[in-house]
Amino acid sequence: MHACSIQSATDLVWREVPTPTPGLGEVRVRVHAAGVNRADVLQCAGKYPAPPGWPSDIPGLEYAGEVDALGAGVTGLSLGDRVYGLVGGGAFAEQLVVHHQALARAPEGLSWTELAALPEAYLTAYDALVLQAGARVGSRVLVHAVGSGVGTAALQIGCALGASVMGTARSQAKLRSAQALGLHDGICVQDALFCVELKARAFEPDVVLDLVGGDYVAESLRALAVGGTLMLVGLTGGRECSLDLGTVLRKRARIIGTVMRSRGLAERIMLHRVLEKELGAWFASGVCKPVVSETFGMRDAAHALARLASNETFGKVVLRNA
Repeated sequence: MHACSIQSATDLVWREVPTPTPGLGEVRVRVHAAGVNRADVLQCAGKYPAPPGWPSDIPGLEYAGEVDALGAGVTGLSLGDRVYGLVGGGAFAEQLVVHHQALARAPEGLSWTELAALPEAYLTAYDALVLQAGARVGSRVLVHAVGSGVGTAALQIGCALGASVMGTARSQAKLRSAQALGLHDGICVQDALFCVELKARAFEPDVVLDLVGGDYVAESLRALAVGGTLMLVGLTGGRECSLDLGTVLRKRARIIGTVMRSRGLAERIMLHRVLEKELGAWFASGVCKPVVSETFGMRDAAHALARLASNETFGKVVLRNA
């Protein structure tokens, strides 16, 4: 088979690699499409190596495709089944091998491109907002980088829950696009300052989903409601910040860091059941929809990574196998 192999930070080579064979309890999936994520950009730059057990030189954290081989002991799946899901790496390829329970059956009515845009963004957002922060009907949710893949997913999940969602972005165009997805209100942020504007709009978030990090963290803490939760998911704005710990105590705030890629098998299986059932029902009914900004051929993965890194896209960038 062929796969995108990392040669350097800016060089992904489409080359022949050994076709994987499913072992005990595994299936092989013919990949029709794969989502592109910040983790892929970082991995190619040598800053985010794949977890143990996953390909070190083939990026790709989410895929959509069909089962084309079954390992021993696999039940409940058949050749040709449409599936999608998360992996620790290796999705930028024609085929990949996954545990037969660490995948989800694809809902009807969505294309391969649309399916590949869903797993990483929606599971990251749902896990952070619902499973960890406890967002629910009536919650006030602030989503930073609301025009990103995870940001657009969090916005739609918040709306589906019955929460009021405020978003930040670095352009008015992205905020306008987010409003079409149900955004309650938005702030165009410069220099990581938004707390004063939030107070002027009388919006005190119970939950902040921070996909930026850096100076956004302290500013989010200042804006947070008493007893609120700050979910730190991304660090595109930097890995360091200065915090007033007195504010943490005074607000009885929870600050929770979370990452999806390094989860073990048991957690991955559980998350794929969430993807298949709770989220799958929303996808099938159209309550939540994939937001695809641009599509590239798998051979053009380097260009796709560059587009994502430009911060000019809204929603997801997706790769397609011919």
